Amino acid sequence: METVVMIEKLRANYKGKKVFVTGHTGFKGSWLLAMLKYLGAETKGYALDPDGDPSLYRLLNGDKLCQSVIADIRNKEKLSKEIHAFQPDFVFHLAAQSLVRVSFDKPVDTFEVNVMGTNYVLECVREMEKQCSVVVITTDKVYENRETWDAYKENEPLGGFDPYSSSKACAEILTASYRKSFFAPEMYPYHRKAVASARAGNVIGGGDWAKDRIIPDLIRALSKHQTLTVRNPDSIRPWQHVLEPLSGYLWLGAHLQEDPQKYASAFNFGPMEEDNLRVRELVEKSLKIWGSGSFKEQVDPNAPHEAGILRLDISKAIFDLAWKPKWNSEKALAMTLNWYKSYKINPIETTEDQIAEYFAE
Repeated sequence: METVVMIEKLRANYKGKKVFVTGHTGFKGSWLLAMLKYLGAETKGYALDPDGDPSLYRLLNGDKLCQSVIADIRNKEKLSKEIHAFQPDFVFHLAAQSLVRVSFDKPVDTFEVNVMGTNYVLECVREMEKQCSVVVITTDKVYENRETWDAYKENEPLGGFDPYSSSKACAEILTASYRKSFFAPEMYPYHRKAVASARAGNVIGGGDWAKDRIIPDLIRALSKHQTLTVRNPDSIRPWQHVLEPLSGYLWLGAHLQEDPQKYASAFNFGPMEEDNLRVRELVEKSLKIWGSGSFKEQVDPNAPHEAGILRLDISKAIFDLAWKPKWNSEKALAMTLNWYKSYKINPIETTEDQIAEYFAE
């Protein structure tokens, strides 16, 4: 994927187009808004108020990046009204309860948001007469995790131990059902809807302050001159900078627009094999880049279950979409930590500069 070709194709597909983003006030949603502005799209967002302070959405003046609607994804009537009024060319469905540990405390909310929220989005699209391309964002955790070194391909069994992972697997099954029942690729000339799903690995990047995520936990510890406590030091994850999967989602959406029958399916977006790191390695690299700090390992045998190893096979995205990650783990960590070091001066400029650098490489 040549840089010039990628940016030209993305701008050709998104400039002046209407893009509806659910979950736009979240970490990934806020970065996506900034990317869509960079590409010249007209964006409308639908989500709850930003959670916590600081908030990347507020730091980026998110209300100036899109037409923002603050509402619950479970409010089907409101969601339908907003989607139909906007008549989008693209829908990116990011709205979710996205934390594994929270899903143990709020399993019903997690299933309602992640499953029925997806159901409502797809139903609203089904009710529209306009041509539309949809990318449903789930997670790498949708697979029935065998805890082996094998990297999961898109055709492998779905599962999920915890409520979060299970709910996202359900969202994948639901999306596949809608695609087969209402949006069959071979019938595209009649319904004019193309629906794909995107399964991304663990994302890092500036502006994430979520609870129980390793980089936000690290930043909080560093800012308070405290020792970071690492819960699962030997867990292996497919770490990637947030711009990587977001570029994949946009690239997939562009391909859906150009050839809806060929690309309406599920795709993994993750790092290259050598960038699947243990949590301990990620922390050690981060502290080296930051220049100070310390950590201790404290494994709680009574803690809620979290996968020990999880890896994605991204060969389908590489060969079918000509997409591959641009930044290795060191670059991803450097960009992430540099963002936290400099955002207080000008968060908008810092974010825009990183987007421009990403697309320039």
